[in-house]
Amino acid sequence: MSPAVTAATRAASWTDVETTRVPRARNAAIDWLRGAVMVLMALDHTRAFIGSAVELDTATPALFFTRWVTHFCAPVFVLLAGTAAALHGRRLASTAALAKYLLTRGLWLIVLEVTVVRFAWTVHIGPTGVFLQVIWAIGASMIVLAALVVLPRWAIALFALVVIGGHDAFDAVHADQLGSMRSLWLLLHQPGVLQPFAGADWFVLYPLVPWIAVMAAGYALGPWASLPPEQRRTRFAGLGAALIVGFVILRATNLYGDPQPWSAEHGTARAVLGFLNCAKYPPSLLYLAMTLGPAFVALAWIDRPLGRWAEPVSIYGRVPLFYYVVHLAVIHAVAIVLASPALGSAAVTYPFLMRGGLGYSLPMVYALWAAVVLALYPACRWFAALKRRSDAPWMSYL
Repeated sequence: MSPAVTAATRAASWTDVETTRVPRARNAAIDWLRGAVMVLMALDHTRAFIGSAVELDTATPALFFTRWVTHFCAPVFVLLAGTAAALHGRRLASTAALAKYLLTRGLWLIVLEVTVVRFAWTVHIGPTGVFLQVIWAIGASMIVLAALVVLPRWAIALFALVVIGGHDAFDAVHADQLGSMRSLWLLLHQPGVLQPFAGADWFVLYPLVPWIAVMAAGYALGPWASLPPEQRRTRFAGLGAALIVGFVILRATNLYGDPQPWSAEHGTARAVLGFLNCAKYPPSLLYLAMTLGPAFVALAWIDRPLGRWAEPVSIYGRVPLFYYVVHLAVIHAVAIVLASPALGSAAVTYPFLMRGGLGYSLPMVYALWAAVVLALYPACRWFAALKRRSDAPWMSYL
């Protein structure tokens, strides 16, 4: 970006930003990968509502890998949100228009998190019991990205690398040590409970670091998605392979990158599970390398003409927010029915059957997961068609 363009976009008014669009062109591989992680996300949420708890010391390999495979969801979801922002920006008239879009959509997502998404999870309203999860993290990351897009792409990439690579150096810092900065640290780097006002408990499950950097990385990689097919496949495959190799080396040596050291002293099976059991809250460097490395390789592999077999998964990837909200509501409704005999009225607001060892077996979890995903397909297909036909700017917020 030239200095003149940068100066012009910074000076643009927020209230009269030009938002003329050029024809949209979707990236089929990105849609498919996003759809695949949305499908896996439903597995994790089904397990959370009706399955058993996952503890490394007691979990069977099948239960552990059911949880582990869904670790790919949030990192890929957030990364591709950044890439989608970069692609969306190409259809807007200016960087200022993109910044405005990211700011307003980010605020909208945070509102959704504490209202609609929260209700889908808990059937609860009121000032307390708010959970700040992945939609909150995406919304807040978009707000940060809105401030970053005026920078050169290399500077955004550098920001992403420094935050992703360096945040584990602060794992030993705890909020209770920081006095008046406690709440800020919970929002930034440590899961926990904060009280924005008296009598209100807000549960921060997704601190913003390093999610803001994951989205920034996706944005910085956005131009790769528009390269000639062979060139972008080579780049994504190379990046993915480098992340996988880096993960194996750092994890095997316990040199850096995760607060949970790995040990080979517990037998082969437990050692393998421990090797893969990286910290998610917040996601460590190794957690992100472990998940995004294979994701980049997969993106390179599927970046080719996809047959009709891929269309159902791609449909989910075209309507991620719609799918996310609806699948939570459906799974929760089913969980209420299943939990009512054991939990009574408590099933309505908290039907998590893993409480008290009431969770269903994995076959039941997988059966319900498949049923939910299939049941959502007609609605997602309808909504994807509606978005495709509409040129209304507000549809890009859904």
